[in-house]
Amino acid sequence: MKKSLIYTRTGDKGTTSLVGGVRVPKTHIRLEAYGTVDELNAQIGCLISLMEDGEHKETLKFVQHKLFTLGSYLATDASKTDLHAVSHILPEHVARLEQAIDEADASLPELHAFILPGGSLSASVCHVCRTVCRRAERRILALEEAGAECEIDENVKQFVNRLSDYLFILSRKLNQLTQHDEIYWDKSCK
Repeated sequence: MKKSLIYTRTGDKGTTSLVGGVRVPKTHIRLEAYGTVDELNAQIGCLISLMEDGEHKETLKFVQHKLFTLGSYLATDASKTDLHAVSHILPEHVARLEQAIDEADASLPELHAFILPGGSLSASVCHVCRTVCRRAERRILALEEAGAECEIDENVKQFVNRLSDYLFILSRKLNQLTQHDEIYWDKSCK
């Protein structure tokens, strides 16, 4: 079996290929969008390595697969290349996140104040994932705003938005599972 050639030298001049072969600068907003999704996926991998809870680990592994799907979607300029069948986020993917949110939230105490990121290590890393997810969402929306040729599918926008909600609820759940108190924002700053 022949080894993959890791370095191709095709990006040495600051460009890269999208799905379908279209070359764009590495600073293109499309790369910023799917690069941030890739960063989120890596952060979620770190989170998974810290967790013991099987149910939520399985949900996060599902999320990682869907983030690859999302990366493929974002790496395709649909005005020049047809989307692959595997590059679609579907309503059932959004629904699975909503179900996970509802199930995790059901056993959590009602929230009466803003909470600070922290508590257990896994909850803290989950908050990092949440903030990277929010940045990915902003980059995806910026891509859509950058030109009419790039209208982002509603399922994509819903999935990323629900994912940040799930990561918030999961951070609370992880603190509950590890018996760490949530840290409430002290508005007086004393």
